[in-house]
Amino acid sequence: MREREYDMKVESDKVVSIDYTLRNDDGDILDQSSPDAPLAYLHGHGNLIEGLESALLDKDEGDQLTATIAPAEAYGEYDATLVEAVPRAMFQGVDKVEVGMQFQTQMGQGVQIVTVKDVDDETVTIDANHALAGETLHFEVTVKGVREASEEELDHGHVHGPDGHHH
Repeated sequence: MREREYDMKVESDKVVSIDYTLRNDDGDILDQSSPDAPLAYLHGHGNLIEGLESALLDKDEGDQLTATIAPAEAYGEYDATLVEAVPRAMFQGVDKVEVGMQFQTQMGQGVQIVTVKDVDDETVTIDANHALAGETLHFEVTVKGVREASEEELDHGHVHGPDGHHH
């Protein structure tokens, strides 16, 4: 049987649509695509974690795969130096600061999301690690589609249109 001429493999500068389920080491589902809305991304532009992009390279539409991604190729190792107790006064205007809340803060590298880990009368302990830092990630993926990226998508480095976002 001859391969169809319009088949495309996953490679840099292609728009790829995937259905996925993400689990942790315990098998708990951490995230998954909606059955009627696959995730679309521009391959090779840092839109996915490094390990998942590597696992998808050279796959075809319809391919299914499982990928185990170590922290170094996902959200990095957990860094205890990113946990800091700050004065509660830094949260002026927030009526109730609770464990688990997330805030955006300006750091040297730009805007950072921090998670509240502990609260007492004087201090709030915040953690600037990504929620999945230090985690080995387990993906089950089906490639739903591969297409050429538009010039605008390539210029902007992400997907536009019905399966991406609009400007």
